[in-house]
Amino acid sequence: MTRVALCLTLATLALPALAQQGHHGHGARASANEPASTREFRAANDRMHGDMNIRFTGDADRDFAAGMIAHHQGAIDMARVVLRHGKDPEMKRLAESIIAVQESEIAQLRAFLTR
Repeated sequence: MTRVALCLTLATLALPALAQQGHHGHGARASANEPASTREFRAANDRMHGDMNIRFTGDADRDFAAGMIAHHQGAIDMARVVLRHGKDPEMKRLAESIIAVQESEIAQLRAFLTR
């Protein structure tokens, strides 16, 4: 009985991930009618997650820096989508601020990785 319970628990945990695997990267989520901003957000998101799939070294500081560069670049890419397609002045100002801060932090992270 314990073996059955363990198998059911593992299957419950694995099924959501397996269900998503079949569609990843195949545009299954995209619609031909979706706005350009949505397509651009999807592309930025997919690129960011792919770039965050770094080879871990076991050095938490270096792994953090390497992963955060991709994460911050994703934020910059999304902020640029808002600048191109957004209408709200507050969101556009926030996007500009995010770009400036994230670019500065990327420079700091890259400098750390070159040491």
